Amino acid sequence: MTLSSLVAASTTPAAVRPAIMVVAFEGWNDAGDAASSALKTIKAATGAVKLAGIGDEDYYDYQFSRPLMQRNAKGKRVIKWPTTRIYRAVVPDSPVDLLLVRGVEPSFRWKSFIAEILTRAEEENVQGVMVMGALLADVPHTRPIQASVSSEDPAVREALGAHAAGYEGPTGIVGVLAQFAEAAGLPTLSIWSAVPHYVAQPPSPKAQLALLHRVEELLPLALDLHELTEDALAWERGVDALATGDADVAAYVEQLEQAQDETALPEATGEAIAREFERYLKRRHGAAGTHEGHQDPGSRPGAPPAPQSPDTPGTPWSSDTPDSPGSPE
Repeated sequence: MTLSSLVAASTTPAAVRPAIMVVAFEGWNDAGDAASSALKTIKAATGAVKLAGIGDEDYYDYQFSRPLMQRNAKGKRVIKWPTTRIYRAVVPDSPVDLLLVRGVEPSFRWKSFIAEILTRAEEENVQGVMVMGALLADVPHTRPIQASVSSEDPAVREALGAHAAGYEGPTGIVGVLAQFAEAAGLPTLSIWSAVPHYVAQPPSPKAQLALLHRVEELLPLALDLHELTEDALAWERGVDALATGDADVAAYVEQLEQAQDETALPEATGEAIAREFERYLKRRHGAAGTHEGHQDPGSRPGAPPAPQSPDTPGTPWSSDTPDSPGSPE
């Protein structure tokens, strides 16, 4: 069972094909830019077409989310304003389309902002919602990163094997959007990956890869992740080099490794093995991104259980950075 098949089975014929809305925002819920980068990858892979943008000045404080001065393809200096854009993508051989929402977390008027997104979602016949986020956590960069899936909807949990959301505390725009979508009767799930808090600066390709693997399983969607896999391996080697050059950091990483290894026994769970085998079969049967001889650092056979999402009590985000982009929801 995937989110796509779950949505397709529950929809009625309409003038517009049903769609699943996939959402990620830069800012508080996007440690290492992993979630927003993952959505950018999906947009490029699916050839998604822009439908609309959401009014900048209505929702953004430009002293907080500052515009950027850049040069465009013609070499002309232009200003890039913080905004949120909506795209639609047709997925081959899928009963549903994708509605991609990618932007910067707004500064104010969140309820109106979400109402505008959900109004557009209704116009586009959205029948399910997937939100992505990334948080800073006390996890080692040397171990596989997996993404956890949670939902408040019992039917979604039963069909997709998600766990119940249990987080209580400060939240971000994706947490609010997920709750509003659930209140509107849309099957909704959240996908979160952990980013080692001592390498919080973007990019974080290993966490991005973990998110995209989950997306592939839940939609389903075949993505060419070869280049991203190479980036994740290079990122891990780079962090290795930095860590070994500092005795204190090296000792701390070793401590995190030991703690995770002890809690992850036995190493190979039935769920991890089954997920890895399904991914192997999908790529073997012509899915994009099949490249033999390249080991995926974000998903290896025998991987330990996925880190808990910020919807789960006891999530080990860094207490030193409570206001960071990796803080819970």
